Amino acid sequence: MEPVEIIEDGLLLRPWQAADADAVHRACQDPDIQRWTTVPRPYLPEHAHGFVTDRAPTAWAEGTGAPFAVCDADTGELLGSCGLVSIDRALDSAEIGYWTAPWARGRGVTVRATRAVARWAFDALKLRRLVWQAEVGNHYSRLVALRAGFQVSGELRLAHPAEGGRTAGWIGSLLPGEVPAPGEPGPAGPDTLDARRAAVFGRPQPVLFATAGDTELRLRPMEERDLDAIVETCRDPDTVRWTTVPHPYRREHAEGFRRDVAEAAWARGTGAYYAVADADDRYVASVDLRLGPDPLGGNVGFMTAPHARGRGYLPAAVAALAAWGFTTLGLARIEWLALVGNTASRRAAEKAGFSFEGTARSRLTTRDGGRGDAWVAALVAEDLVR
Repeated sequence: MEPVEIIEDGLLLRPWQAADADAVHRACQDPDIQRWTTVPRPYLPEHAHGFVTDRAPTAWAEGTGAPFAVCDADTGELLGSCGLVSIDRALDSAEIGYWTAPWARGRGVTVRATRAVARWAFDALKLRRLVWQAEVGNHYSRLVALRAGFQVSGELRLAHPAEGGRTAGWIGSLLPGEVPAPGEPGPAGPDTLDARRAAVFGRPQPVLFATAGDTELRLRPMEERDLDAIVETCRDPDTVRWTTVPHPYRREHAEGFRRDVAEAAWARGTGAYYAVADADDRYVASVDLRLGPDPLGGNVGFMTAPHARGRGYLPAAVAALAAWGFTTLGLARIEWLALVGNTASRRAAEKAGFSFEGTARSRLTTRDGGRGDAWVAALVAEDLVR
């Protein structure tokens, strides 16, 4: 396949040249590129030289890929990388990959480049589908794909995960006729919920603060040192009675919850799970905010360590987390549900400002695997300004 140049929307996309090696090496020192891609670590000058003089030209010559250097059309400055990998002529399909140099971010470079490459792939190569993949948690790559017109449709396990990264990946696809025209805002524009959520979940989980009486509470991501206290809380008879935590609850359950539920939810952008710590930074409770099918709705859950009950910690923490959900995630409604009879949980929710709305029949799973009636309460965004 003969290399080509593409000029579109202020960008020049051209084959890589030996003179690009220094800029590639400099760009690939960036922590985000090293975190979210499979570039060698440490990334050495010889890696950059080998890429621009050997791997990239070979992909063009063998027809297995179409790697482009993304440059400013006026100045020629290198801004990033974008191109086709794994071209499959039997399926007329290819995967697209990209990275943005740290000095070029925030200018829509990669969205414009991805659209240009996609348009060329459909028009010139007559491909019938482009595929995008990224590790779950790479929210900025996902946002680029959405803005370029890709439909992100699910997850799959990655064949080549980044070193130290997750094996779970997002996957999306793009078909001819779905690429937005140059200059069009397209889906997931700057003011959309997708963009807002990417900006939140694309960063480390923040620490939140609440006050209960004279005690300042910290809501922080769960840590290794919290796990023994979580085990103790999940072995408490009241916790066992009103929840479906494993019984008997063991250390490995807490470790799995932290890894596969709490940390995975933040990576996916589906929830925020917190340990609540007292003034001495000791675990006193857990609270979580889960996002559901309704993009503007969420659900809270919580439990308190036995030694910390009756001190007002939980209502303060739940109120702080709900306020964060409204102001930062743009939620409109947050619900609380508990099995009918769980008066302690209901009392905590109402003290946090939730309004009781009634009973939903057969709404929650019970410990014996059946279904139980649930109390329902809610807090809406308007409640914050009353």
